[in-house]
Amino acid sequence: MRERDGTPPGHLDERTAVLMLHGRSVPVLAGFDLDFKSYSWADALAKAGYDVFMMDLQGSGLSPRPKMDDPRNVNPAQQNLLKPRPPGFTPGPPNYPFQLTNSNSDRDELNTVVEWIIRERGVKKVAFIGWSAAAFTMGPYAVKNPGKVSSLFLLAPIFPPEGTSNAPDPLPQPGFPMFLSTKDGTWNGWRNEVHCEGQREEEMRDKVWNAIMESDPVGSTWGPEGEGRNRIRNFVRWGWNKTTAAQGGVLGGSVPVLIAYGEHDRQVNTSSEDPELNFSVPALYNAIAGDHKLMVKLDCAGHSVVWEMQHKNVHNLSKHWLKHLKVDGKSQGIFDMNTNGDISPAP
Repeated sequence: MRERDGTPPGHLDERTAVLMLHGRSVPVLAGFDLDFKSYSWADALAKAGYDVFMMDLQGSGLSPRPKMDDPRNVNPAQQNLLKPRPPGFTPGPPNYPFQLTNSNSDRDELNTVVEWIIRERGVKKVAFIGWSAAAFTMGPYAVKNPGKVSSLFLLAPIFPPEGTSNAPDPLPQPGFPMFLSTKDGTWNGWRNEVHCEGQREEEMRDKVWNAIMESDPVGSTWGPEGEGRNRIRNFVRWGWNKTTAAQGGVLGGSVPVLIAYGEHDRQVNTSSEDPELNFSVPALYNAIAGDHKLMVKLDCAGHSVVWEMQHKNVHNLSKHWLKHLKVDGKSQGIFDMNTNGDISPAP
């Protein structure tokens, strides 16, 4: 966990704690605290007076990565990416033939950090900011623990409205502990969502990848020299669907919710026949039972908006949300944001 404490001296009793959580494949520091130009979201919030915490779940970033130092535990279909081979590595079935973590372990880890922040910083609640698959952890946690969560800001949330509510049996689930991604694969996947002039800077190809590698001391030594491989934990998820989102009227009730996503994001709105892979941001907004809920669609933005032209507007949107819990003076509704940061009701 990293902290950027922006609480002004003499205002410790007014401290507002914010906890930021990463998605599936990008560690928290590369996503939220990129040391390049104005891209550090955490720094922007700290400069606005917030006490900002960023955490990596087990299997991600600088947190422990059990079973992931063994290249045999890479998805067998991706072991061909380990060229040249790490010392002693021979391709084959995983030595640990299970998925690494699951929804219960992720939420338990989140709870440990939340309780630490509340205890050590003397706050009553923590404001959540989550990107992408962080919704699987932060959404259900907020539903179950509204007394610990002051608000929920979900950027590009992954939400399967018909996803399963129940844990699979047995646990751990068979499989393998990790996937791999490459520098070119990451950049080219992002390219599919770039449709506006100036949407992203070419420099970001190296800046983002280098930041990911700085959070992966082992993966950075795999693959071609000087490039590395991003180790991505394989986790089992459940309990985040239209039933969960509506449970008890918590979301949008005692826990106000703001959802933001890019108009070109192909990862959050899909049309898969598999209910576990059929995602919809509007379905999340509709499923939230409380009235204090907002959704903002960002023009000229993709899933990786934290590294795109709209990043400053996202920072400003989150600062306004944390202070006022409103958008355009309203606590409910659907809006569009243009590249100037202007907000208007959706048609």
